Amino acid sequence: MSATSLTPEDLQLLTRPLHGFLSVAGPAQPPQPRPVWFEATADGTVQLFTERDSLKVRRLERDSRASLVVAAPVGEDERWVSVAGRATVEADGARDLASRLAARYWDLRDQARADALAAMLRVDLLRVVIRPEAVRRYPS
Repeated sequence: MSATSLTPEDLQLLTRPLHGFLSVAGPAQPPQPRPVWFEATADGTVQLFTERDSLKVRRLERDSRASLVVAAPVGEDERWVSVAGRATVEADGARDLASRLAARYWDLRDQARADALAAMLRVDLLRVVIRPEAVRRYPS
């Protein structure tokens, strides 16, 4: 069964520093999932950032359908959450999101990581926001 909103249990998984696998609708080929950093928001959306000239932006401009799957790591009980819905590409907030996520995924006291974040912030970034239309999970 599919729901349209995230549960507290979903959020417990989604607030961990795990990679999500993003798929966007493609023209004639099947979706090609890509690992991404992401953030589940208080309003129930899921957001990530990407470069303005990325393929995912071009595809989302043609067809806004997207999904993100996040799974617990090996060694833990099997658990995953899938969020699917329409995505919007937003011009605001991408750099703030990138900074928050870098702090979540990396130890920014490491100079190499801090330098990588600085380089990331120099690129023209956009924010992708997925508004859930279907949320599936295991265990359900």
